[in-house]
Amino acid sequence: MSIPADIIIHNARVLTMDDAMPKAQAIALAGNRILAVGTDAEIMTHCAPATRMIDAGGASVLPGFNEAHMHIFGGSVGLSQLSLMGVKGFDALKDAIRAYAEQNPDKPLLEGLYADYTILSEDERVTRHHLDAIIPDRPFVMMAPDRHTAWANTAALKKAGILEGRDVGIGNEIVMGPDGLAAGELRETNAFSPVMALSETGGREMLGSATGGDPAHVTPEERATDIAVLKKGLAYCASQGITSIQNMDGSLYQLEMLQEIEDTEGLPVRVRMPYHMKNFMPLSDLADKAALWRARFNSDKLRCNFVKMFMDGVTEGETAVFVDDYSHKPGWKGEPLFSAEHFNAIAVEADRLGLPVTVHAIGDGAVRMVLDGYEAAINANGRRDSRNRVEHIEVVHPDDVPRFAKLGTVASMQPTHPPGSAGLPLEPYLTYIGEDRWQYAFAWKLLVDAGATIVFATDWPVSPLPPLSCITDAMIRAPWRDDMPDHRLTLAQTLAAYTRTSAWVEFMEDRKGLLKAGYYADIVMLSGDIEMRPVAEIVNLTPVVTICDGRITYEAR
Repeated sequence: MSIPADIIIHNARVLTMDDAMPKAQAIALAGNRILAVGTDAEIMTHCAPATRMIDAGGASVLPGFNEAHMHIFGGSVGLSQLSLMGVKGFDALKDAIRAYAEQNPDKPLLEGLYADYTILSEDERVTRHHLDAIIPDRPFVMMAPDRHTAWANTAALKKAGILEGRDVGIGNEIVMGPDGLAAGELRETNAFSPVMALSETGGREMLGSATGGDPAHVTPEERATDIAVLKKGLAYCASQGITSIQNMDGSLYQLEMLQEIEDTEGLPVRVRMPYHMKNFMPLSDLADKAALWRARFNSDKLRCNFVKMFMDGVTEGETAVFVDDYSHKPGWKGEPLFSAEHFNAIAVEADRLGLPVTVHAIGDGAVRMVLDGYEAAINANGRRDSRNRVEHIEVVHPDDVPRFAKLGTVASMQPTHPPGSAGLPLEPYLTYIGEDRWQYAFAWKLLVDAGATIVFATDWPVSPLPPLSCITDAMIRAPWRDDMPDHRLTLAQTLAAYTRTSAWVEFMEDRKGLLKAGYYADIVMLSGDIEMRPVAEIVNLTPVVTICDGRITYEAR
């Protein structure tokens, strides 16, 4: 007698991502596992009176999307903030901010997201004076899409105590004006954290990235509010067909809140969190904290088993680190957040402890420093299956392209980030890096062709979260110049970078990332057949059903 299924999805175009059986018609689930994958006739043998039957109507069924780089707490908070995506010009900015202020009379800090560096014009940078002309009497701050630069009005700068400037440490800057006061532009986390602390969350959503630490004091009411915000963000992830997230900022506060959600009602997505290693932390923290967190949070629903770091900032903020000078600023290459010796020591020690490392590196100089550190770990400890990563890799030096495969380093990249994609402007990015580097920018096909392993993600809330939008961006990306290489991957390669390979980089390829008997029941059913859609129309597909750990976590109504 066949084992009865709890859920059967049939009449589907099942893309299993399993090379042994790439396609099927139906799938049966029992408990939190996949019971069987096969033809409609084969799977119907598992139908019982209590089985939930889902007719896919010929639509695609895939392994649940694995968002390999995101920030769950900040993204969750951002769901209620002002989106300035697509806003251009002073008048449009004024209208958006004033309308949001009127709708939110009690917010202690008004916050905007996705403000382009060229939101005013191609050649005029935002200052506090522009923002004062829009909203002078309430603290206001807006973030660039990359979340590495913010612009604040005078009320916010004054209340945060930074109107007259402040030492904010290496790689960070409060840009000062000719009058000796802050001009309004705040580069990197240390610079804008005092402003973000004015918000209703007290900036707690940023601590995992800013300090890697926990809030000094949280009332029960504040913690309950933070948990409610996280639940909203997790539900939003499930609504996008996501069944796994890999967070890129870490703190014990976040881990404990996520554990409480799992213990009380169950997480709707699997979560992987890091220990965030900052340049002011002692090396001993890897053994004394990171390794202990790994032991404490070690379930397949909530894991803390890697180390996250930042080597540089972003190009538009002139905080990315390059091998050669910025094209528009001779003599300036950027300043790394870690010295080579310091980073190498961390990479060696983390490797000794069996902790994978993933590092934000935007410029080719930062990418090289990270690869050098991973090579130092191999030389010190011997080669192992570390699955270390470099995050973003916006520019890679041609000499370093083959090193990814040689060192076994994963390229973690975001198809939503290239200028000209996802509504982003081309400038000032193209001018800053210069034409000689264009062909090596966001060069994911160059890396894949050289043998590198790649995973895709959005970096939410830096970019909008929907994976289908990100997949479309990867498939329709246009070269910046006719003689430039085409970096688009095939649909199969792109889907693998969002499913199978993202599970592999977590060391979970033996139980998720494929639709295969015995694997976790982590599944998304789409509104149509992704293989039959014109590439540019993939974005119009939507998740209809999301299942994580055998539980329906989202169902379109």
